[in-house]
Amino acid sequence: MKKIAIIGSGTWGTALALLLHKNGHEVCMWSWKKEDADEMSETREHKNLKNIKIPVDIQISSDLEETIKDKEILVIAVPSIAMRENLTNISECITKDQVIIIASKGVEEATFMMMTDVASEIMPENEVAAISGPSHAEEVAEGIPTTCVITAKKKTVARMLQDTFMSENFRVYINPDMLGVELGAALKNVIALAAGIADGLELGDNTKAALMTRGLLEITKIGIAMGADQRTFYGLTGFGDLIVTCNSMHSRNRRMGILLGKGYNMQEALKEVNMVVEGVYSAKVAYNLAKKFDIDVPIIESVNKVLFENVGAKQMVTMLMQRRKKEELTEDMESINMVKWE
Repeated sequence: MKKIAIIGSGTWGTALALLLHKNGHEVCMWSWKKEDADEMSETREHKNLKNIKIPVDIQISSDLEETIKDKEILVIAVPSIAMRENLTNISECITKDQVIIIASKGVEEATFMMMTDVASEIMPENEVAAISGPSHAEEVAEGIPTTCVITAKKKTVARMLQDTFMSENFRVYINPDMLGVELGAALKNVIALAAGIADGLELGDNTKAALMTRGLLEITKIGIAMGADQRTFYGLTGFGDLIVTCNSMHSRNRRMGILLGKGYNMQEALKEVNMVVEGVYSAKVAYNLAKKFDIDVPIIESVNKVLFENVGAKQMVTMLMQRRKKEELTEDMESINMVKWE
């Protein structure tokens, strides 16, 4: 049995708390809002996880230091935009033997850093890992069979976390490619916005398949340029996560895209979804990364135009379809990186 702190009481943090508790671990969950912690402690429910009861022996607190104290593993499940602030606060009460596993998907806009890199910069003495994959919180909370990937620098750390999370309904693989795992998970949200726009325009399966396939190529090209292993993007945290995020109504990014396709602007769509939509934050990062490495990313560029330049959804599709003729297979698709364990 491990003593585990879940930092973040959103749907994903709560789903992981339920999973780890069911696996026999001692779990305490932290919420930055005292009123939310008090409400969840009283009702034993999360407002966005209907008909799911939180066991009484999962502690829910707004006291960060008390939540972290004496825990072996810290699962960080806060929005990526708030990651640095939260990790800085955590660093003030952490010990170097505690293992940090990032459960959030995103890239820091100001630095282009992955979330694990931010954690390692702030807490260089701690082992840092990440968990990602096609895993909607609603389904994990219900115990629906799910597969994920855990990545870490050291194989021993990845194996320990694999043993901690794995259950009869939650299968975990390990992968040494930390950059590829995190980058694919973050950038697929941008492609999910595009897929949602296509759904909002009622364009059909052909259009959506094209956006997903060519979108995965854009993600892969950025990843290779940054040093990731191409194979990672064809696995669970790339192709797998892309499928589920582009097709499920559990997906906030797809729901946001549908609204954009129906004519909402960015602010109106965000207000309607009323939850954090990571793809909005990742869109600028993805486009700026592509420009940094001189990579052609027409889908990512088009999503940015819809979000931030008020380009209409129909115009976005027209722009993509009328681009100059190209070959499908190009030299920049060749794999040049193979990441291995330390």
